[in-house]
Amino acid sequence: MPFDASTIRNIGIISHIDAGKTTVSERILFYSGETYKMGEVHDGQAVMDWMPQEQERGITITATATSCRWKDCRLNLIDTPGHIDFTIEVERSVRILDGAMAIFSAVEGVQPQSELVWRQADRYGVPRVCFINKMDRVGADYRQALRQMAERLKARPVLLQLPVGEESGFDGVIDLLTEEMVHFEESDLGRTIVRGPVPPAFDAQVREARLQVTEAAGDFDDDVAADFLDGRPVSADRLRQALRRGTLSCQIFPVLLGSALRNKGVQPVLDAVCDYLPSPPEVTPPRGYHPTTGAEETLSCDPAAPLRALAFKVMVEGGRRLVFFRVYSGKLTTGTQLLNSSRRQPERIKHLFHMHSHRREEVTEAFAGDIVAASGCQVTLTGDTICDQEHPVVLEGMAVPEPVVSIAVEAKGAEDREHLLATLEHFQLEDPTFRVHEDQETGQTILTGMGELHLEIIVDRLRREYGVQVKTGRPRVVYRETLRKEVVRHEFFQREGERKLETAEVVVRVVPLQRGSGVRILVPEAQPPLTEDLVAALEQSLQQGCQSGCQTGYPLTDTEVQILEVPLKPGAPPPGEAVLSAAARRGMTLAAREAQPLLLEPIMSLELELPTESLGKVLGSLQQKRGRVEGLDKRGEIQVVRAVVPLAQMFGYMTDLRSATKGRGSYTMEFRGFEEAPAEVQEEFGLGRH
Repeated sequence: MPFDASTIRNIGIISHIDAGKTTVSERILFYSGETYKMGEVHDGQAVMDWMPQEQERGITITATATSCRWKDCRLNLIDTPGHIDFTIEVERSVRILDGAMAIFSAVEGVQPQSELVWRQADRYGVPRVCFINKMDRVGADYRQALRQMAERLKARPVLLQLPVGEESGFDGVIDLLTEEMVHFEESDLGRTIVRGPVPPAFDAQVREARLQVTEAAGDFDDDVAADFLDGRPVSADRLRQALRRGTLSCQIFPVLLGSALRNKGVQPVLDAVCDYLPSPPEVTPPRGYHPTTGAEETLSCDPAAPLRALAFKVMVEGGRRLVFFRVYSGKLTTGTQLLNSSRRQPERIKHLFHMHSHRREEVTEAFAGDIVAASGCQVTLTGDTICDQEHPVVLEGMAVPEPVVSIAVEAKGAEDREHLLATLEHFQLEDPTFRVHEDQETGQTILTGMGELHLEIIVDRLRREYGVQVKTGRPRVVYRETLRKEVVRHEFFQREGERKLETAEVVVRVVPLQRGSGVRILVPEAQPPLTEDLVAALEQSLQQGCQSGCQTGYPLTDTEVQILEVPLKPGAPPPGEAVLSAAARRGMTLAAREAQPLLLEPIMSLELELPTESLGKVLGSLQQKRGRVEGLDKRGEIQVVRAVVPLAQMFGYMTDLRSATKGRGSYTMEFRGFEEAPAEVQEEFGLGRH
């Protein structure tokens, strides 16, 4: 069968933890004929949750890719984690997807992680269809979920179905476009769909709801709008075409209803994916730039164009890399010599696979619009571009969040010590949010990640997959340093070389920036005495200096470092790369110390769900933890508290919350940003207030 990119849908499933992503994925594989039976998350049998840690905890840890066919479309499907500690898996998936299925719980509605993944999809302009799941649960309220989508996500949901029955009586849906009752047979796990007339009791409700759908569609089709205003009926096909235009422009989001666990409502969502989400040729093509000239290039989804592919995920199995690529243009063929333009090194693909969770189906080539995994790559990492050697281009990478929690680990035995660092290097290849360094004072190995669960999974994988046993210390917060004022420093540096005394001079300026700005390094362009190599060496040295910090060893942030001048006496040779880098780094560190450094601590957004009678006790404990309450909502008998609290106060909080709520409370949190740490923390690190 010839390759047709217009029939492909590259989609991801995104949502808050426990909204039902993996359960929906299992139904998709079953109904599409990819699997012969459905695995359940609660039984540890889900195909998409293949890691032992995922099966035991009932959560998704790593984004898993699979392929299946639905009607005339081939779906490349990525099931993403819902837990904040694994947000990089969502970030890198959303970066290369063309569309997404956002899942919300009909009981909890829009939850914190729902907001985070929605913003990630907004950032990359990814069209979405929405599925309100768990319609059979006690307390299910799809209207509340729709209101929260409008209020919290600033989205415009368009409801395409009405439920038949409520809570445990949920029995199917009414399709507002075709005006049919849709029933899912329980005898064959919902595989058989029976369509019939709408029960008379629903006539008025259906008429009103269909008018709302027609009104939304009319915003994207003048003929539909005219028929709506004149009261003329509009066919289902015309409505779909108009709604598709609105969905592709991310101005509206079609919403469907169902209960995945009870096998109701999944097939209509698959229909919606094919009807409303874009194929690769329909999305805005990504931009790239030439690695040496900087000239910008817009890609086209054309198999005959030069190859451009982005690596968005790396897995290490048995010491070998498996790299996942999204092919944006051209054709990727096994055995071809390619260029990793991000690192300016050659690369060769040995084998290509379509992935079905962790099962592989080997192919010999992949075309523009496809998602594949490749073995044989030696240098490629997450965010790298591979392309034709004759047509180099670098694609825009992806935002990688900064890790905020660290633990110290120590190998238990001599054999463990031998394998520890090599194994940790594999994890760093896979996960850009995981960092490893050695504490110079204690000699301990420090692991840094996105949260306690993230690091717990790493330690568990060390033990299970690689047989490396380690002892761990208590989790610690990863603070940041920043500066209070601007300082200019003239640094003179000299050292004994092999044959003569080597000297270098630099004038460095450090400038504090607004919160959230990160680090900016400004080095003059290559001109005497600075060559391109010297400029690159200076930039690298200053970046490393910022990572090491100036006073406490924590990374420097929200700071601009400028090299104002590299003074050179007339006729003197330019300084050597090593001595100039050392001068710049020392000058930056000493300038930063003069600039009144202060410590920033990570702040988390917290959402708690608890019984009303526990509210006073929980609010009191939040106050003791320096928390700030930002909002209170009531959801039935449950109180929902939204607050911000320093991460340093949150270790072991689940135990405190269970005690205060007699085991009935739960919470979720996500990283919000950095704020100035209180005076006692500053003094603890030797940074008293100025």
